[in-house]
Amino acid sequence: MKHFALAVSLGLSLDAYAGPMRWADIRDGSLYLQADRPDNVTVRWVPAWQADANEEHLYLVDGKGRLAAERLIAASETRGTQSWPLLPGASSYRLEIPGYSFRRYKVEHDERTVALFAPAKVHFSAETRDGDELFFKVAAGEHAVLAGKFHGGVGALQAQRVGDGKLLSMALKPYRAYWQFDQVALPVADIDQVWRLRLQGSGKAAFWLDGTANLFAQNPQQLKPLREDEGETRLTLHKGVAGNTPKLGIALPYVLPPPSSYAVLDAIKPQAGAYYSFVDITAKQPRYEDAFRQLYQDRFGITQDITLLAGSQRQADLRADTLSNAGLDAWLASTRALGDKGTHYIGFADEPNLNYPDYASYQSIFTSMARQVRSNPDNAKAGVRIAMPASSRLINGPFADNAADKRGIDWAKRLLKESGDQIDALAWHEWMVRDLLATRVYRDSVRRAADLVGLDANGRPRKALLLDQTNLSSGSSLSPYDQETHFTSLWWASVVINASQDGLLDMLNWFQAADEPEYPKGMLRVLGEDRFELKPVGLAQQFIRQHWLPHVMQLQNDAFEVDVLAMADDLKRSLLGVNKGSRLQHVSLNGAACPLAKGSLRYFGADNRSRDAPFNCTNGRVSFELPGQTLFALSWNAS
Repeated sequence: MKHFALAVSLGLSLDAYAGPMRWADIRDGSLYLQADRPDNVTVRWVPAWQADANEEHLYLVDGKGRLAAERLIAASETRGTQSWPLLPGASSYRLEIPGYSFRRYKVEHDERTVALFAPAKVHFSAETRDGDELFFKVAAGEHAVLAGKFHGGVGALQAQRVGDGKLLSMALKPYRAYWQFDQVALPVADIDQVWRLRLQGSGKAAFWLDGTANLFAQNPQQLKPLREDEGETRLTLHKGVAGNTPKLGIALPYVLPPPSSYAVLDAIKPQAGAYYSFVDITAKQPRYEDAFRQLYQDRFGITQDITLLAGSQRQADLRADTLSNAGLDAWLASTRALGDKGTHYIGFADEPNLNYPDYASYQSIFTSMARQVRSNPDNAKAGVRIAMPASSRLINGPFADNAADKRGIDWAKRLLKESGDQIDALAWHEWMVRDLLATRVYRDSVRRAADLVGLDANGRPRKALLLDQTNLSSGSSLSPYDQETHFTSLWWASVVINASQDGLLDMLNWFQAADEPEYPKGMLRVLGEDRFELKPVGLAQQFIRQHWLPHVMQLQNDAFEVDVLAMADDLKRSLLGVNKGSRLQHVSLNGAACPLAKGSLRYFGADNRSRDAPFNCTNGRVSFELPGQTLFALSWNAS
């Protein structure tokens, strides 16, 4: 029997096999491991693409959702090995290999350890060889769908029912849009069905299941129910203030929005805005941007914003020429016309580390344009501030060849050293952190940005820190599972909480406000002419803003699957949290006096609705049960 590349070189059969079980070339997914005797899981990795420009993390979570082990893989570790013990138990460990990964991971464990692989959906999860196989189960009565996407490797999926040999085949076709894929409905039966999946073609593979558990095994005997025990989250609130919460904003369109969109924008209450300024348009029409910028400031109260200079269609190849200079002059005049009411950051070029051939090319245009901004003192009086380098990702490199020479943090360090007195803020964009358990890297990137610019006597960054664009994926490499479902709400809440945790960030912007045909990644969905509605992430943003306070309080949190941010405003207190896992969590809070004055607990779940929830307040401790995949906000007044 042929074998799946995740079981490379084993020649697995349906008979018991004495020896290690191997999974190879995983790029994005979860491997659930349940041992009936002491075991070790060993992970080995080799480079796939641009590994020397990218740090990565591996996470091992135990059966109660606690972080059993974590491995930070430095960019220099293009190859390596990590082993961890697995203790016997009735619930499963979860080995998380977050995508997008720049390495190929091989995993080995005892063949008696039950192993179930949960691949990513739409995005490719592994690299396989022609004819490789896996097994999956569809429970009685389930309406299951087998789906797959062509990524230039595996070109067809074949599913054969083990019981009677019934065969279904599906070609994976290339599509213009990344988010399009193929799927086939599996027959419904009144008994459990086991299926053999054959992957036809070699290379990148994307396959998954809907309507049933998205779990695959190397042999049918391993297709056992996945058990996850309930977890515990212990929180301790301290009186100290860590800093300020960032302004939460969105990337706004380059047109005057129709009045019919005002209600949905009011619902999400953006505190900050991100704009493009297209120099080839403003050079010819210097007042083009005045109307919508004035509206966003006066009607929606957005007084902190960042603008990236670019050409039409977001072209980033600016040069220090008459067109770019005229466009910048037009933007400066438009900003002065706003009436000195806010802070307006300007970034010269969009993601220069992605779009310019080298640092020197960007440095020359930065120097020229910074001189142009500083030449008129009225610009500073109007709130104009210079941000750099608006890089594609900060710690890791952009999605480009020679990415190790183009890391945003390296370009920022050089520019600070050469032109630090011209720089008011450090800006960057973060993409491709698609995994809910990996969102903690947002906290790390903010901390490292603060380390780069340094802290003043009050513990504040010497330059404002602006995470001015973020989303799960860059460009149009989107999955509807990422953008159209409650998953996006969980992801965004977790990003907001992690990025805000230390009170160091000034601005955090979702990219972008409304769906566009090529970029359906907005908080708002366009239903037709002058008709809009909030997508799940927009409804989650509405919930977040309802409980958002200006100051971050110090909080200890021992959980891994639950993220929590403590906030204050005078006597008001708020805990904003999200349970990213599917298990129930028993949450306890120390440090808030019981009973909570005007206390309330609200949940926001997969139905996209906010509802009241009960909590207990006894012996100086607040406690409540938090369902899986749920946002929560606990609010009260301090005495």
